[in-house]
Amino acid sequence: MKKYFIVLLLVVPLFVKPQSKAEKLQAAYQNFENDDQAKYAITSVCVLDAQTGKIIFAKNENIGLATASTLKTITSATAFSVLGKDFKYQTTLGYSGEITNGVLRGDLIITGSGDPTLGSWRYEQSKENNVLNLWTSAIKAAGIKKIEGSIIGDDSLFGTQSLPEGWIWQDIGNYYGAGTSALTWRENQFDVHLKPGNSTNDPVSILKTVPAMPYLTLINELKTGTNGSGDNAYAFLPPYTNLTYLRGTWGLGIGKIGISLALPDPAYEAAFRLQDTLQRLGFSVTGQPSTARRLNSESKTIPKIIQPLNVITSPSLSEIIYWFNKKSINLYGEQLLKTIALNLGKKASTNNGSNAVINFWTNKGIDKKALNIVDGSGLSPATRVTTLAMASILFQAQKEDWFAAYYNSFPENNGMKLKSGSINNVSAYAGYYTDSNSNKYIAVININNYNGSGISKKLFKVLDALK
Repeated sequence: MKKYFIVLLLVVPLFVKPQSKAEKLQAAYQNFENDDQAKYAITSVCVLDAQTGKIIFAKNENIGLATASTLKTITSATAFSVLGKDFKYQTTLGYSGEITNGVLRGDLIITGSGDPTLGSWRYEQSKENNVLNLWTSAIKAAGIKKIEGSIIGDDSLFGTQSLPEGWIWQDIGNYYGAGTSALTWRENQFDVHLKPGNSTNDPVSILKTVPAMPYLTLINELKTGTNGSGDNAYAFLPPYTNLTYLRGTWGLGIGKIGISLALPDPAYEAAFRLQDTLQRLGFSVTGQPSTARRLNSESKTIPKIIQPLNVITSPSLSEIIYWFNKKSINLYGEQLLKTIALNLGKKASTNNGSNAVINFWTNKGIDKKALNIVDGSGLSPATRVTTLAMASILFQAQKEDWFAAYYNSFPENNGMKLKSGSINNVSAYAGYYTDSNSNKYIAVININNYNGSGISKKLFKVLDALK
């Protein structure tokens, strides 16, 4: 009897049915829901079979949650669909007036069409120095040696409201809260190099700005934080102003050299940099840099280009979206939103772009009520999308000719192709996974109002049930 009993113990486990993916997900998700960090949170998950679109496991999938940057998966899919993967922006440099004996009696005008890459360091052809060299070479080739006029950044195409409604004050002024412009420059940001004091609560020193920003005034209220407290420095710099407040703390022993701030007036910065470059090269420019917005505010007429000198073409949309999702560049999302609106014959506004995205996917069968979208990047906590709606869009994207470029733009997270999203007490992931048996899945997971830190590892633990 004893031997028989032992044999039974050895044999019975061989007949235990392995857990299905759905069962593993359910168990992992239940553990996640019961975690103390989720005690006062709302959580949601939706996992689809990527080949059939069938739900494998879902919980709270029809509750709209703040998406953070996972919204970029929807914005980029819409941009690919509406604009096409080969879409490119163009920025035109030209002049008004006439050239006589090397003197331009008129203005140089830089007309923007919304290119978010102009002056960006991410693309060889778009780098700041390369763009300035192209412009100065074109000006020289036209025989211009002196400009009796101004350099004007024409930012009129996108209007004067640069920020989406609903963005919070603490974000505005920092690089990730940079506003839109029809004429962007250097991804609408600049750097401030900082040095902590010798002790906690000592003043923090501003070493320099990169590049030098002579037209901005920085009021430094930063204090030195405790050792290991890191970067808790914020810039308060509204659009179209020249006054900046730096507030918060900069920790002792910090490894970073500084923070990046949002340009308050990108079109002015582009005009200023061209004028500064020309003057360094010996050109005379009698007027001050300006923009279409500034001229309008002064009730002045915006001059028209009578002769183009140079046209700069942006990288393709596929290249733009690669960096948009890989590095989660909020500016790109807001620029794309306005470009989508324009392409559909609407005024370039955030609201028109958001409505265009909602209507596009509604026409594809997504419930309109599941898409409460108010910006293009997900920085607004007012944006609310269900995990089922987002997963369904990711599923539909697989059928498109641009899918390879779209898929390639997703970062690697937890051994999966997942776009991350994080704003205050919100953490989310959305993307694709192929297991060792070549089974393909679409996964969207989100938590709002969690407490503490290190939540990503717990989200990954739920998704690990697919492995």
